[in-house]
Amino acid sequence: MEKTFFFLYSLVVFLLYFLALPFLLFFSFKTKYKDSLPSRFFLWKNSPLKSDGIWFHSCSFGEAKAIKPLVDALPTKSLRMSTTTHTGFDAIKEYTNQSRYLPFEPLLFWWTKPQKVLVVMEAEFWYLLFVLARSRGAKTLLINARMSERSYPKYLRMAWLYRHIFKHIDEVYAQTELDKERLVSLGAKNVVVTGNIKLSKLPTPTKTLVKPDGLVVCAASTHEGEESLIIDAFLALKKEQADAKLILVPRHPERFDKVALMIASMTESTELTWQRYSKNNTMQSDIILIDALGELVNIYTVSDIVILGGAFEPIGGHNAAEAAQFGCKIISGKHYFNQVDLFAAVEGIAIVEASNLSRRLSQHGLLKPTKLKYRTDISPIVESIKNVL
Repeated sequence: MEKTFFFLYSLVVFLLYFLALPFLLFFSFKTKYKDSLPSRFFLWKNSPLKSDGIWFHSCSFGEAKAIKPLVDALPTKSLRMSTTTHTGFDAIKEYTNQSRYLPFEPLLFWWTKPQKVLVVMEAEFWYLLFVLARSRGAKTLLINARMSERSYPKYLRMAWLYRHIFKHIDEVYAQTELDKERLVSLGAKNVVVTGNIKLSKLPTPTKTLVKPDGLVVCAASTHEGEESLIIDAFLALKKEQADAKLILVPRHPERFDKVALMIASMTESTELTWQRYSKNNTMQSDIILIDALGELVNIYTVSDIVILGGAFEPIGGHNAAEAAQFGCKIISGKHYFNQVDLFAAVEGIAIVEASNLSRRLSQHGLLKPTKLKYRTDISPIVESIKNVL
């Protein structure tokens, strides 16, 4: 049965690959995908990772940054890294020159080399990735595994697929007991609850910033539809508190220019000033657009209030602990379904409806400074990896 599934699955992904080739070629010329698509779908400048290492696969910038405590606990010469996004690649290449874009599944037959361990972050459920890595000698781990209330019904509808995937995952390290229960129902075995590894070691500042005068409001990791909401709330606050400043940090770099145009348009009829951080890093304007990666933790150190993006639209939320470590007052929307355990680890977050953001921000004096309740122990994961080195 397993051999039949393996054959049929491989056949389907090969067919999908060939059918998609014309579209992939077209999108490869777009700036957003000019590096990732040629590497992932045509193996352009994407040689296989060296054999006999510890292979980490993570998707996003945040996930790639979150594995740093594990990376720091392991020998650098053994590290192998892969990702599927441009921002993720920017993060993993800081760990080792053995960093690559993960090829699309059918190309893994030729690309995958024998490794000692494969460590996959969160929800990167690629069937052939696990099967081929394990069949070539790797111990396979799924870490920081989660299954949100929102996504679980979708996984259940495809339970037959995930049962085949979990047959090839040796150990699973889940974020919560509820995640464990849901993962086991999909076929996961050897599941251990370790908590969210993003709470094991939080990002630290890379530079010391001078805090701007006045009340500093940071809009962190914002998405489409959230910037206009936050800017409107800030403009209302500005009428009551003239010294307030807004530092706006969009989640995705490809949106920097679009957000800059939005700020210019929304402030056109006002006397407010604004600036792009890449052109002027003094942060003395009324609104500062952070159009650079890796600056958010530095911004948190000088922020009084953080409006945390990703939850005013149904995105799933972002890591509140990073701001809470500095005692910032935090306001979030209600759509934080991918970060429930992280939010539970932070005391003092104000959860508001999008329609009430302006009123809540104007009442910022009632907000409480946040603080972390606990951290995560990643030693079981480190020990499991070291056991096969």
